Amino acid sequence: MVPDWPAPAGVRAVFTTRRGGVSQPPFDSFNLGHHVRDDPASVALNRASLRAITSPAAPVFLQQVHGNHIACLDANAPDGIEADACVVQAGTGVAATIMVADCMPVLFACVSGAAVAAAHAGWRSLAGGVIEATVHALREAGSVTTPSSHGGHANIVAWLGPCIGPQAFEVGSEVVDAFVALDAGAIECFSAQSANKFLADLPALVRRRLQAVGVTSVWGNDGSLPWCTVSQSARFFSHRRDAVRLGSTGRMAACVWFG
Repeated sequence: MVPDWPAPAGVRAVFTTRRGGVSQPPFDSFNLGHHVRDDPASVALNRASLRAITSPAAPVFLQQVHGNHIACLDANAPDGIEADACVVQAGTGVAATIMVADCMPVLFACVSGAAVAAAHAGWRSLAGGVIEATVHALREAGSVTTPSSHGGHANIVAWLGPCIGPQAFEVGSEVVDAFVALDAGAIECFSAQSANKFLADLPALVRRRLQAVGVTSVWGNDGSLPWCTVSQSARFFSHRRDAVRLGSTGRMAACVWFG
């Protein structure tokens, strides 16, 4: 998928689907994750194919831990840095890359064209402030100095990729409590199913966190069924759908770079 968003000239982005690679079931076929028991040789070939797509930039794969640490990547950055978001400045030859299989990938770009970023927004990292930390780091990297009137950043654009949809994301009351503690209005993003079970609208929660830091140019996932990783089994990997049934599942990637 090529994001449809008003990124500045020279900024490119892509979100991979499960199609077009060499991995065998249950990782069929464009799995990019080394940690899911797939054949390492197949993963290497798939990653080489992604590298051809992002050329001349090279994807750097993080070790994602559902936290809020931000890695500022340069040309020497290795794979395996522990972080849940990354920032890349123009001219580094690196593609900011996040892997997902239900969590929300969020891509960012400064409209100045100075820096881009990618964030992994599962519920834990989202409640832990990964959006706020990413926007702050992107502002620093891109020398964004003209915040909007309410303290936000009108000169940053964001794109939300596919994730588990609001009709599929069942959570417990502890998740509701974590978000309502940050933002009382977040209760609107949950639908009660029983005393301790709720359906969560992850795209809506991400949009609320972006709005809270003044990022209002937000594109992509609107919470509708075509964006749902659980529902669209032919197109997307889904940990929640496949991990118990098949033992594991593959990983997709969201990348943004200068090219």
